[in-house]
Amino acid sequence: MQIELELRDYIRIITKRKWMIVAIVVICSLAAGLYSYFMIEPVYQATTKIVVNRTAATGASTNDLDLNEVNANLRLIDTYKEVIKTPAIMEAVSSKHPEFNLSVDELIKKVKVSSVNNTQVMTMAVQDLSYEKAAEIVNAVTQVFKEQIPSIFNVQNVTVLNLAKVTPSKEPVPVNNKLGLNVILAFVVSLMAAAGIAFLLEYLDDTIKTEADVLRYLELPTMGQIAKVKNEHANREEAIKTGNVKAGEISSVQVGK
Repeated sequence: MQIELELRDYIRIITKRKWMIVAIVVICSLAAGLYSYFMIEPVYQATTKIVVNRTAATGASTNDLDLNEVNANLRLIDTYKEVIKTPAIMEAVSSKHPEFNLSVDELIKKVKVSSVNNTQVMTMAVQDLSYEKAAEIVNAVTQVFKEQIPSIFNVQNVTVLNLAKVTPSKEPVPVNNKLGLNVILAFVVSLMAAAGIAFLLEYLDDTIKTEADVLRYLELPTMGQIAKVKNEHANREEAIKTGNVKAGEISSVQVGK
């Protein structure tokens, strides 16, 4: 026979095992917080911005800029994003800055290049355990890229908008500082898991405990109940045998027999 649970049954199951659910949620949330705070190393990110503009022609004015040139520059950005992460640029960075102690492949993996749609601005970002090192690497890549572009494309149309500050005025914030997010995720996931465990335990528990269970599962009325009472007579007999009874009480026990 299939038993359908109603809303009050779900509430009853959760209430019945609420302390187990609370314990699981607290333990998991606390573990996630401690792990995020003590075990995850902070990673810092430094960024630079460059702009790709048109090549200034002789006698040209700013009014000569048309839509075709803007679109050409936007398409050129996609090319530049790929050029930055090539050995042609990274080998120059590695040989010019041996203090980084990074190979060409390691530099390529560290540098992230992105651009905002319909803009001529590119952003280069580098992440490292040290903010100062991340700033030095991204600045070096930016400068080398600007120097190498004229020899690669025979054009000089890259302008550096800003470099990363090696010594920022404010304390840098780690980009992987997700303590609050990790705790919230652990709370939600552990709450769902604890509720699932509670329902699973209830499903595996096939014992009958109340009159309502008899009516629900057996579809039979309850004819009577056997109450659990304290057996005072047996307790007195045990007291007489062990000698833990007063003399005045022995006669009353014998009369009762």
